[in-house]
Amino acid sequence: MAKIQTPQAVRGTQDMFGETEERFAHVVATFERVRKLYGFKGMQLPVIEPTAVFSRSLGEATDVVSKEMYTFEDRGGDSITLRPEFTAGIARAYLTNGWQQFAPMKLSVHGPLFRYERPQKGRYRQFYQIDAEIIGAAEPAADVELLVMADQLLKELGINDGVTLQLNTLGDTPSRDAWRAALVGYFNDHKGALSEDSLSRLEKNPLRILDSKDPKDRPIAEAAPVIDDYLSGEAQDFFGAVTAGLDAAGVAWTRNAALVRGLDYYRHTAFEFVTDRLGAQGTVLGGGRYDGLIENLGGPATPAVGWAAGIERLAMLLEYESQDKFDAVIVVENDDRLSDAIRLARNLRAAQFTTEIVATGSPRKRFDKAAKLPSHTLISLSVADGTPSMRIRGEGSDIAARVEAFIVGAN
Repeated sequence: MAKIQTPQAVRGTQDMFGETEERFAHVVATFERVRKLYGFKGMQLPVIEPTAVFSRSLGEATDVVSKEMYTFEDRGGDSITLRPEFTAGIARAYLTNGWQQFAPMKLSVHGPLFRYERPQKGRYRQFYQIDAEIIGAAEPAADVELLVMADQLLKELGINDGVTLQLNTLGDTPSRDAWRAALVGYFNDHKGALSEDSLSRLEKNPLRILDSKDPKDRPIAEAAPVIDDYLSGEAQDFFGAVTAGLDAAGVAWTRNAALVRGLDYYRHTAFEFVTDRLGAQGTVLGGGRYDGLIENLGGPATPAVGWAAGIERLAMLLEYESQDKFDAVIVVENDDRLSDAIRLARNLRAAQFTTEIVATGSPRKRFDKAAKLPSHTLISLSVADGTPSMRIRGEGSDIAARVEAFIVGAN
């Protein structure tokens, strides 16, 4: 009989266990705690969406839509896509559920996303993000609140050292349109020197040429017209209010005039928290204001701003030690005490103490086995001269003292 070949994991996916999973869970738990401090409501979204949700929001010309989306036709003949990002799905939910009545809405979500791209360090085909959005708020105060929350999140994760907030403005609609026209004219004058990728972006996505990494493009991009020359008074005031708010909150930032968002629905604030600790994948959290997105999906003009961060990248930056330690380990040294151990463990867990029972294997070796498990308190149940006995070990620990006090009180 031929040996059965075990299927392997899909390339670009990962199985998480042990410290990897603990780091991941720590990032999510910290995000959940911080977003509640700012009044952001959690939400869950479908992993699959109609393809139009992303083709209309991201644009047919983008690499995500043209090259990276997992798109298929379902049995009903509809084009379905595994979500490559959160914002478009949130905007779709906002419209189809009639949530306009609740605006402004502060929303948060986390979960898996899917893009078919070359896997590398910190980048997967199934990857995970945390996401925070404010929909229906046109004021710069919304941008400030999101940035302050992001800064607090990074600090509470302990990964803010070496991370810099880079900030730019894309202006309001008149400012951006004038700047875009100037860039198209400028890049057309230098078409012969541009890379192939930049030439393909010139008509549909010219702002993306500014952040091209191709050495051929860098001198041209660095000499291109800058947004500051085209900002309206209103746009200058908006950006000034954002930077003043950050200064008031004590959030350090630096201006990066080359930081752009290529899609036309982005306005005003664009930002990234970047680090040099992840090689080429330096952005750990990024976002901006996208006042035109909901219109692209058939809704009314609706201001919005948000950010997203890769959980895997954040987890890689953690200075983390495993917290996987039981409050109590109960060792059953005599099988007659098994019922007592089950009852005690049930009561300890009901009192929110993490508890494990060791009751298998040789009775003579159970204590040694239990002693090797990381725990604050070791509880031994045995029978001595026909009399049940209990020993508790765990000096020098507040948790051990609380466990012992609970057991004494319960008895």
